[in-house]
Amino acid sequence: MDAITSRQNAVVKRFRALARTVPIIDGEILLDGEHLVEEALAADVAIDVAAFAQPQLSRSPQLRELARRVAAAGSRVAVAPDHVFDAMAPVRQPSGVVAIARANLVTLGAALQAPKPLVLVVAGVQDPGNVGAIIRSAAAFGATAVVATEGSANPFGWKALRGAMGATFRIPVVAAAALDDVIASAREGKIALVATVPRGGTMLPDARLDDGCAVVVGGEGAGLPDAVIAAARDQITIPTRGRVESLNVAIAAALVLYEASRQRAERP
Repeated sequence: MDAITSRQNAVVKRFRALARTVPIIDGEILLDGEHLVEEALAADVAIDVAAFAQPQLSRSPQLRELARRVAAAGSRVAVAPDHVFDAMAPVRQPSGVVAIARANLVTLGAALQAPKPLVLVVAGVQDPGNVGAIIRSAAAFGATAVVATEGSANPFGWKALRGAMGATFRIPVVAAAALDDVIASAREGKIALVATVPRGGTMLPDARLDDGCAVVVGGEGAGLPDAVIAAARDQITIPTRGRVESLNVAIAAALVLYEASRQRAERP
């Protein structure tokens, strides 16, 4: 177990760069917290280095066991005093462990290759917490892939990874795809585009989602681009009551994915 005692250490600088940078640096991702490190180990994600806060490591049998498992997987384990660890963690109240791992990046073409695909396309969703929650719902309801287009939050950023709670390691995820490429690839693969719209579309319970399709959700303010609406086979709307005009995009995505999962279970 390596000791890191200075904030000027090269490993500390790597952590700080990943906390600040939106694009992925050479495929590296920042994992914050015990749960994400455990999920990465369970999914055989390659961990380059895991750093533990010395005081918390001394007090916690769970953290010591996690450090042992990380080392057993062939990864570097480091320990740092609080004042150094605080510089490595992306949050103000660190959980006691952070790690640098390698993202399992997939291409757009590979993400669309599943039989009877159910792809969730995230177009212009800028909040990383929402992107992470969408990935978590996609994994829970049997989606075959998630595609985040240019202009959306990076699904491999540390905030999105925390929001996904490890689901990013269990489902193919594409980052920064060009929307035109998504439309063209779906057309080439005979995958129907389904656009979510706040009003005027087919009501969700009546929509057809049991075939190969790519459901596109957009930012709550701007909505979906005209190109998506024009290319979509169907437009669907989630029925709401009262004066509620729209739903949070992560909630809307979860509802649509649940309905698609239900239909597919009834009509395999």
